[in-house]
Amino acid sequence: MKVLQLVTSPRPFFDQQVSALEARGIDCTVRAVPGAHSDGGRSPVDYARFYPAILSEIRSTEYDVVHANFGLTAPFAFAQPTRPIVVTLWGTDLMSDRSWLRRISRYAVRRADAAIVPSQPMSELLETDHQRIPFGVDTDLFRPIPQSTARERVGWETDRPVALFPYDTDRSVKDFPRARRLVERVDADLELRPISGVSHAEIPYYMNASDVLLVTSTRESGPMVVKEAAACNLPVVSTDVGFVRETLSGVAGCVVSDDDSELAAGLERIAVERGRSDGREVIDGLSLDALGERLHDVYRGVIDRSDHSSRPTEVSHGT
Repeated sequence: MKVLQLVTSPRPFFDQQVSALEARGIDCTVRAVPGAHSDGGRSPVDYARFYPAILSEIRSTEYDVVHANFGLTAPFAFAQPTRPIVVTLWGTDLMSDRSWLRRISRYAVRRADAAIVPSQPMSELLETDHQRIPFGVDTDLFRPIPQSTARERVGWETDRPVALFPYDTDRSVKDFPRARRLVERVDADLELRPISGVSHAEIPYYMNASDVLLVTSTRESGPMVVKEAAACNLPVVSTDVGFVRETLSGVAGCVVSDDDSELAAGLERIAVERGRSDGREVIDGLSLDALGERLHDVYRGVIDRSDHSSRPTEVSHGT
């Protein structure tokens, strides 16, 4: 099976998705929108260059499926009428503050042969047929590591409990000032440590060197760091954004709330007890193997469908 993967900018979870598919014998070709991503997004010229490149790619290779990853890539998948189309929305497309991007994303779900969203909050925003397939985590990379070993690896010479803030402190949507205020309210010797610009392969060491992951975002489509923390058995204290509540349901030692008193109390308890969570054992479908298997099933389904021009437009369910 040959699949053309369209993407704006590859992210670690997307790269892992491709790896999981290739491990199942699926030949994936990735084509990304040219140009560099920035806060202002790519220019129309970048997308104009993408269109002929995709048409040329499809003419030159017999792909079985075209998979559009993120709403902005969907129009390029629909530009070719011959291959079945799978669309995966990532969250920042369907839940964007830009109405035109939300419209494109909803249209893509209605017209695709199969549509996928990774979380229940996204599923609840759709009235058309789709499947809910959570993003997987590399559980070989994100794994429990002794805290002393992890702290030595990242160079943290401290015995104090640490709250990890896994974002650039200048990103307003991540609300670092709130994280700082919460830690200041804690009646324990808790230290707040932000990290950014760290390679993905090193993140598990920072997570295992920490005592709690602190997320104070005002809006999220995920965040994937919560799943990665769960795979490391790192407790999480988070605002109720994205798929955090859904992901951490039933996981011991975690707090999901929009109330500062509850968040601070959770931080204090974790700082005093210094225990770990049971996320790795509790969360179903965390591994990349589960993701690869479910995507493979989706591809087989659209290929087996005899009439690829008949795309779902009616009311649906998220599974």
